[in-house]
Amino acid sequence: MTNLLEVRNLRKTFQVTTGALAGKHLALKAVDGVSFSLRAGETLGLVGESGCGKSTTGKAILRLLEPDGGEVLFEGEDLLTLSPGKMRARRRDLQMIFQDPYSSLNPRMQVADIVGEPLKIHGLAKGRELQQEVMRLLETVGLGAAHMDRYPHEFSGGQRQRIGIARALAVKPRLIIADEPVSALDLSIQAQVVNLMQDIQQQFELTYLFIAHDLSIIEHISDRVAVMYLGRIVELTPADQLYKTPRHPYSEALLNAVPIPNPHARKQKRPLIGEIPSPLNPPSGCHFHPRCPYARELCRQQSPELTDQGNGHLAACHFSDEVGRYRIAR
Repeated sequence: MTNLLEVRNLRKTFQVTTGALAGKHLALKAVDGVSFSLRAGETLGLVGESGCGKSTTGKAILRLLEPDGGEVLFEGEDLLTLSPGKMRARRRDLQMIFQDPYSSLNPRMQVADIVGEPLKIHGLAKGRELQQEVMRLLETVGLGAAHMDRYPHEFSGGQRQRIGIARALAVKPRLIIADEPVSALDLSIQAQVVNLMQDIQQQFELTYLFIAHDLSIIEHISDRVAVMYLGRIVELTPADQLYKTPRHPYSEALLNAVPIPNPHARKQKRPLIGEIPSPLNPPSGCHFHPRCPYARELCRQQSPELTDQGNGHLAACHFSDEVGRYRIAR
């Protein structure tokens, strides 16, 4: 498979004012040199704690937030260099499913208008053809013609997310960035939406960047997984390798936090210590070292590079060979 998307050294910084009187300006590096590739037809899971920069990465790729630097190559074309007009045309190939299925839908618009709006904007259908296409899209996501004249508040959370998926599918995109699309849904509904996304991926030959903080969902849907911590990718690997042999202490800690339905499972010997550092004042060297059970002086002084540990397994850790000592057996 060829690379459909290549992200190189992507950066996004926000200027934050602290103190009511002093008005001190600080730089918050939400995305700090993120690089990865995405092959056509695969699903890359992007996982990490809240505030690590996952959603900002997704929005920066689509230029919903303008990055400060880097490259976003889609089929070899750098999206960050495109004019607004050319970027608008490119958006047919790149769509997003948002986290909150209520706030992402216009409450004043009926479902037929919400799903049909992308078709109108890009001049893909009108009149009766538009109506038939909207009906087809709604049926694809498990809804129907009876829902076309309703408003978003008349639906459940799972149904609203299905409407958001139908809207994303309307222009026949090649890449969909799903920003925690099931985190606001009940557990039983999460499974339905994830299964729906897998079905339409096969049907429409889609490529996913699937952003989440739930490792069990990421394991179910992803081909590869990228783990983020304080704006940086610290591990990037095929999904099965991450769950069997993590090579970064943060990945190991995330996996140990997943509940195991086994009362005889071995308990973790050494839990994480401390709190997540402030992104306004990240630690020197490896950002994870204040919480890491493997940390040494080198970790405090030098930031590790994301290097190949073998078999396409990348990790940014000076002592990745030791990781696994505190792993709970699954």
